[in-house]
Amino acid sequence: MSIPVEIVALMVSPIHAFEGRPQDGPRPDPAPVGRSEVEIRAELGIVGDRYFGQTVHKNAAVTFLDAAGLDDLAETLQLPAAPDPLLLRRNIALRGFPIDTLAAHRTPDGTRIPGRRFTLDSGAGPIEFQAYRPANPCAWMDTVLAPGAFKALRGHAGVRTSPLTSGSLHLGPAALTLLD
Repeated sequence: MSIPVEIVALMVSPIHAFEGRPQDGPRPDPAPVGRSEVEIRAELGIVGDRYFGQTVHKNAAVTFLDAAGLDDLAETLQLPAAPDPLLLRRNIALRGFPIDTLAAHRTPDGTRIPGRRFTLDSGAGPIEFQAYRPANPCAWMDTVLAPGAFKALRGHAGVRTSPLTSGSLHLGPAALTLLD
C-alpha cells in the first residue's frame, strides 16, 4: 500500500557539526545544509554526506525524521513555531507518516522486532530502505533547538536506515510503501 507523504527537508553535510560540548556551540558547516534533491547509492548512503560509504555507519547511512514530531515539540515546549527540521541534522524529513514506528525495537516482554523495509518515491522511481535503530536525540538538542528538546524528542527523533537500492529524491510530494 502506497502512503502519500511530503519530503519537507533534505540535508547533506560533509562534516559532523555536533562535536565537543553543547555549551560551546556547533561547528560551522562549510556547505549549505538544505538541498532540493539528493542522490542515494545502495549500501553507501547519500552522495556528499559525511556518512557516505563509512563502514561503521552502514546501518545508519541515511537518517529520517517525522516532521510532525517537531510540531509536537513546539507544542510541548511552547515554542512560537516548529523548529526547522534541518536543525536536527537528519537527512530526510517527511510529513505524513510516523517514521519512528519503522525502527527496530523490543516489546514489553523483551521480544526483538526488526526494523521495517520500505520504499520512498518522489517521482524518479522508488528507493528501498531498511530501517534499523532509532536516531536518538542528543544533548545538543537543548542548545540547538530549545531547553528541554533533548528529553521531549526521545522516541520522536527519527530512524537510522540503509539504502538497499540507488536513486534520487527531491522535495515535495512522495509515496512511502511498506514492504514487510
